[in-house]
Amino acid sequence: MHGVFGLVLSAVRARRAQVLTLLVLTALATALAAAGPWYGLAAGRHAAATDVTSAPAGQRTLSVRRQVAVEGDPKGALDTLAGTARGVLPVRDTTPTLGATQAMSVSRNGIGTSMPVAFRDGLCGHVRLDGACPAAAGDAALSRNAAQQLGLAVGDRLTVSAGPGTEPVRLRITARYEIRDPYGAYWSNPLFLADEDGLDPVFTPLATFTDPQLGNPTLVYDVDVPEALIRGDGGFRLHDVLRAAEQELVRQQIRLVDPTAHILDTIARDRGGIERGVAVALIQVLLLAWFAIGLAARYTGRDRHPDLALLKLRGNGRLGMLRLTLGQHLIPMAGGLVIGVPVGLLAARWLAGPVAGPDVADAAVQSAGAVGAVLAGALLVLTAVEAAVLRQPVAALLRRVPPGRRDWRAGVVDLALLAVAVAGIYQARYGGPDSGLGLMAPALVALAVALLAARALAGLADRAGAVALRRGRLRFGLTAVQVSRQPGTDRVFALVVVAVAMFATAAGGWAGTRTANAVRAGAELGATRVLSVQAANRTALLHAVRQADPGGRHAMAAVVEAGAGPPILAVDSGRLAAVARWRPEYGPAGTLADALAAARPPAPLPAVTGSRLVLRAVNDTPVPMLVTAVLRNQASGATVPVTLGPVPRGEHTVAAAVTGCTPAPGCRFLRWELSAPAAGGRPGPPPDSGSVTVRSLAQQNPPADLLGPRQLADIARWRSGTAARSLDLTAAGGRLTMAIEPNLTGPDVPGNQAYAVGAPLPMPLVLAGPPPAAWRFTDPALYPSGDGYAPVRVAGTASALPVVGAAGMLVDLEATAGIAADTDLGGTFQVWLATDAPQSIVDALTANGLTVTADETAAARADRLAAQSPSVSRRFALLAAIVALLLAAATVAVAAAVDRDAQLGRLRALRLQGLPAPVARTTAYAGLAAMLAAGLLGGVLAAIAAHPLGRSSVPPFTDDWRVIPAPSALGGVALGAAAAVALVVLALAGGLAVRPLLRRLRDRSGDRDGR
Repeated sequence: MHGVFGLVLSAVRARRAQVLTLLVLTALATALAAAGPWYGLAAGRHAAATDVTSAPAGQRTLSVRRQVAVEGDPKGALDTLAGTARGVLPVRDTTPTLGATQAMSVSRNGIGTSMPVAFRDGLCGHVRLDGACPAAAGDAALSRNAAQQLGLAVGDRLTVSAGPGTEPVRLRITARYEIRDPYGAYWSNPLFLADEDGLDPVFTPLATFTDPQLGNPTLVYDVDVPEALIRGDGGFRLHDVLRAAEQELVRQQIRLVDPTAHILDTIARDRGGIERGVAVALIQVLLLAWFAIGLAARYTGRDRHPDLALLKLRGNGRLGMLRLTLGQHLIPMAGGLVIGVPVGLLAARWLAGPVAGPDVADAAVQSAGAVGAVLAGALLVLTAVEAAVLRQPVAALLRRVPPGRRDWRAGVVDLALLAVAVAGIYQARYGGPDSGLGLMAPALVALAVALLAARALAGLADRAGAVALRRGRLRFGLTAVQVSRQPGTDRVFALVVVAVAMFATAAGGWAGTRTANAVRAGAELGATRVLSVQAANRTALLHAVRQADPGGRHAMAAVVEAGAGPPILAVDSGRLAAVARWRPEYGPAGTLADALAAARPPAPLPAVTGSRLVLRAVNDTPVPMLVTAVLRNQASGATVPVTLGPVPRGEHTVAAAVTGCTPAPGCRFLRWELSAPAAGGRPGPPPDSGSVTVRSLAQQNPPADLLGPRQLADIARWRSGTAARSLDLTAAGGRLTMAIEPNLTGPDVPGNQAYAVGAPLPMPLVLAGPPPAAWRFTDPALYPSGDGYAPVRVAGTASALPVVGAAGMLVDLEATAGIAADTDLGGTFQVWLATDAPQSIVDALTANGLTVTADETAAARADRLAAQSPSVSRRFALLAAIVALLLAAATVAVAAAVDRDAQLGRLRALRLQGLPAPVARTTAYAGLAAMLAAGLLGGVLAAIAAHPLGRSSVPPFTDDWRVIPAPSALGGVALGAAAAVALVVLALAGGLAVRPLLRRLRDRSGDRDGR
């Protein structure tokens, strides 16, 4: 045994170039094999973490609910629910949030409006309070919006009831609240938010629920699910555990609301996509590595043929000689293993991060299996190559000139590979690119091109070389003959074509995925940077942004109504083109602004800046009337109702004080409200008939006419509601008459509001996708305006719009604020910032009263998208393609190095026969250069062909987002860059391999021959 080992070591020392080649090839293959599993697990873990943190808080919060009669002990009932939930749910280390809520209603303008009465554990730490935190039974915190809608202040009493005929519940308002973290888990439960048609809940201590009218609340136990449980670390299956918990809770008549299904599905699809992408790239390169190792063994085996012939003459058996030759391969393979595995692990950590926890053992086992597969496959290939050599007779082994033609077996192998390639292309085109062989369709297209081109190249070079030599064109002729007659050139050529095509395809896919991430991030945000802010209302938002950026070049106010059908994006349209990241799919950026300008709405009414209003009106109803002028502060958006009167029957002049309009920019007139005095002097429903005519409205301190004959007589300035019994308006003779429509159908409440037109009607908008279904039966209309809806018209269409996607509407924010008057339209308030917006703009926004609750950039969102499976798979595919290119380069180098002595002998013989030295030197490298150039061109063409034939494309996102068409998987820039890199790598490998031949040829020929 020692003798065999000594022979192996002697052979290894004697053939260092061959050993180095096999070491490099093995190191590359084992590095990728070791990196694949570690990369997949680390990237899958990172993708899961990104999916969890990117998901809305509501999708990570479990809610246990039970409606129960508390029987005067709400705390005991809530503690019982908490104990049950804590014992059943798998989340035990996270502090839950307890709550209780009961549906109630409040009277607003004589109409009942829903307003839940709620308790929420730790409320005062999650809101900004204007007043004292509710502490005793009967204390309550009312939202700023609800307080504005109801006209209540701190210290007032709020009366709510469960329904007609029930005992009311009277609450003492100790504070007005504003939510601090609207996107946090605390506010993710919709039970503690306003419903579509109601007001924000009023919050009170739990002791208030001892009132019998609040004795049947819905008790709530909310808890955040830790990220580790959602990710499924250690094989934990949250879905199965929650299903078992749900069944247990149902048996106790308790409901579990589990919103985690969407996140779990996203994580599963991300991990599956990453595993599939890594496996496909790994398999392709490993097959290529085995081919390269076999080709290298075939080339380097020529130097071993004399030794094998001598061993045969001495009577050695095939098994012993096979053991001896394989021993020469095992040593460099072991060296490649030692180098490749740590390099691969470091590369995986650099690209995807570390693997932690129980995944370490799984990654180690999978990497060991992949590396073992590489080595086992390489040994099988080497065994097959050496066994074929050992079958040759001694005479064939001693022959220095290799056979000139390939045997029939090579043709059969080519046909089999072509059949596999055709099957893969067919499956990709008709069975889907993500099924079976369709996953490797681009590589199979490259293989088919490589095999066909190799055949064509050999035949073309053979014929062209013969013709060139007969005509005396020695450089071209000898180069062509070298390409056609050199054994194995076609295989090296095919390897180069496949490697270049894989590299170009992977580079194009990686670049396309990066572009797709950037496009989606910009389309979802709408601008380079978007701030989510809190403001009292849309008017306050507009005022703050315009004050912070008077020029309109850096910031734009926007409101997103994601819950509308379809979603609505309201923007300050005059700033849209300067601030937004606009795309051609959105249509012209100025469509909305131009439509608003063309509508020519009436000039705004004069601003109210005085401390007192004076009304001259004619009351033609049977009772005294209260005429309320509802104003809105142009800076804060606060509603300022000024009740004038009562106005007795006939014509009278009445006055009332105004508070909240004196500072600039003052207040804007919104609407008139007619009412009759009720008990306690509060406004009540108007009578069933009669009219009130406004003759003039003026202010004092400073004095100014606000509404004169010209404004009052212009019917274009006024509109009534659109409910069944709205006011009839008549504008003529310098006055505005508001007539109460008689009740002809039933005991409903008559309309009592007349609005000043604050926006062009119908309001223009840009529509993406189909119009709402309701428009098929009624005139297009949006937004509640008092007691009805505002008419709209489609000014333009687009295939997509920012933020709202392929189905939504783009409207003007100021127009919506004017139409809605003091109605709260809801939505997410945002400030879009241009790319060059300075930080001082953000400081100015906060100085003008906005509270920034979230700050997101398109670049950060693109980075989160880059953690999903399409981007992660493309990165590993690019790494695998780089390894494939290096494998091809190493094979090219060994092919050139092995043939170096034989080619030197041929060129020296030709020099003795008169071949000029420059021609000899050109011939020394031109054959290899021509083969590499043809391989590079073939690889580029194969990559181009793979796009239509193999359905090569940028994969969709994990959630199948397709609002904006995906970019090409092989753009011109990416293709050119990939070709340039491949050219440099192959040229460097070929140049280093040919350089010793040129040096030896030059040393022998001398400078005199080259002149």
